[in-house]
Amino acid sequence: MSSLMIKINRLWIFAAFSVIYVALSACSHFSLSPPSARRPVTAFVVLGEEGTQIARALTEEVQCPLIKMDGVSERMEARAPAGTLPPRPRLLAPVAAKPAAFPILTCEKRLPSKIRRASIDGHPLPLKKAAPQRIIVMGDTGCRMQQGGAGFQACNDSGQFAFAQVVQLAARWKPDLVIHVGDYHYRETPCPAGNTGCANSPWGYGYDTWREDFFKPADPLLRAAPWVMVRGNHEICARAGQGWWRFLDPRPLSPGRDCNDPADDQKGDHSDPYAIPIGDNMQLIVLDSSNTSNKKIKPDDIRFHQYRTLYTQLETLAQRAQHNMVLLHHPLLGFVGNYPNPNDLAHPLPENIGLQSVFRMLNPHLLPSNIDLVMSGHVHLFEQLSFSTAHPSQFVVGISGSQLETVPVPATLAPDITPAAGARVKNFDVWTGFGYMTMERIRSSEWDVQVWNSAGQPVRKCRIVGRVSHCEAVQ
Repeated sequence: MSSLMIKINRLWIFAAFSVIYVALSACSHFSLSPPSARRPVTAFVVLGEEGTQIARALTEEVQCPLIKMDGVSERMEARAPAGTLPPRPRLLAPVAAKPAAFPILTCEKRLPSKIRRASIDGHPLPLKKAAPQRIIVMGDTGCRMQQGGAGFQACNDSGQFAFAQVVQLAARWKPDLVIHVGDYHYRETPCPAGNTGCANSPWGYGYDTWREDFFKPADPLLRAAPWVMVRGNHEICARAGQGWWRFLDPRPLSPGRDCNDPADDQKGDHSDPYAIPIGDNMQLIVLDSSNTSNKKIKPDDIRFHQYRTLYTQLETLAQRAQHNMVLLHHPLLGFVGNYPNPNDLAHPLPENIGLQSVFRMLNPHLLPSNIDLVMSGHVHLFEQLSFSTAHPSQFVVGISGSQLETVPVPATLAPDITPAAGARVKNFDVWTGFGYMTMERIRSSEWDVQVWNSAGQPVRKCRIVGRVSHCEAVQ
């Protein structure tokens, strides 16, 4: 072969490799970016009816991410599109005209019942265990910013808004399950000028507030275990209900249930109860008490009929297991400080007069006999009550970030004090501080319980055996 031909062939080879190099570089730059570049803002698993696992992802991308389930990839389904919603009436007048902006796509995928592994863009999702042994309980986690109400919490001070710190500690405990007993969103009105404690905080009901109040601080625990989400009164339609339905509720999002149109609020503010089996012939039963009242509910009130039906559904669900734990935001058998008469510390008030007034017409003991335990929040302290009458134990865990109660519940109750007519308190305990609760299963109806403060120190040690519970201070 002539030297001229060799030179020509070399030029052709060089040109070919140059084209291939440029093409590969372009592909790498435009379409082969690493999975982390497409990572959703956050991803988690929420448990729904019968323990169904629903994977959720919030992303700034224009389409939902891929989810890999036991080696097979599928595109997640859009639950709620990005967009800014029209203004609607709010409970707090200052934010009535501010639209809720959600510049983020909410995606979901119902996971197969026997799934072994799942991931989104290479990031593993925590999956449920048939019989979780280690459970975290927390509640009332957002930072309070409420004009004309309880004031403005120092959201910029981790000592006064401790949710992120609580989450870090709880995640290190390596739970199998997390239960949140409601009230995720609290930044409702703007921080006053000159208030450095909450300066530059977002406010209102859009995603920016949800991110700072919940998703950002909760991220380590969202990645650690699946969650059971209980709806609080801060998530009613006239408050943060739009975000609740977009992000957290395990049910399908359907028209009329999204809190967008105030004409549909009676539908959007009420949900049927559901059960989550947790092994050893025990189940969780989740109730939506978000729209209850602390006054007696009259028969001409739509909630009277809704809560009568809810009780009947609860009774039916409870028959499926020997032992049941009811989860609802408002304590059915708990106390709140005497706010009308704050100097009268000896007489705390029953917390949930509304639900009691309806349930008592169907059952003088308020709940079916095979319900061992009621878990709630709403009151920003820790309480434990056990009864000598036919009532289940009540735990209140409203201590995980929101401003704590300013009117205390006394450490010792007078003999005649009761949270509900006919209920006689046998064991009672109360503690006020930021923290969370852990439950470790001993057997089906027995649990070792500890309450931890925001420094990671145990402050209470408890034992639950069936309907009976007892707590004592950790010295």
